[in-house]
Amino acid sequence: MTNKDHHGKPPAGIARELTVGEVAQRSGVAISTLHFYESKGLIASRRNQGNQRRYPRAVLRQVAIIKVAQSTGVPLAAIRDALTSLPKGRPPTARDWARLSASWRADLDERIAKLTRLRDQLGDCIGCGCLSLKTCPLRNPSDQLSKQGSGARLLDPS
Repeated sequence: MTNKDHHGKPPAGIARELTVGEVAQRSGVAISTLHFYESKGLIASRRNQGNQRRYPRAVLRQVAIIKVAQSTGVPLAAIRDALTSLPKGRPPTARDWARLSASWRADLDERIAKLTRLRDQLGDCIGCGCLSLKTCPLRNPSDQLSKQGSGARLLDPS
């Protein structure tokens, strides 16, 4: 018995899997990007008898989550960890998204605050000319690096 009717389509009530091309078209993501996501463990497919990738329809929501998270700067490893926390066998829900996005919010708030400080300090650089390592508020606030001795130092490793 097969899961397809005489036209090659699944019977009513059985969700048809998507090809990589269909996922790419519907999600707006390149096929190579989908392969990359799969190699990083962000999404998963199965191989059919012809060794072609087949994706469950839920992958479309997973790709949407990945793209939104990436646009806010969430690292791929954190996205993968979040996606693995989702229940298997069903598409992510609005409640799932609320939980995931809440877990990324503190990091996003911290990055926004850091960028705001950076933006506000940019004006101090105008006229400096050399971005003096002794007085630059961006690279060496309050000449903190001199306390570590001579030689190259990195104050903000991020």
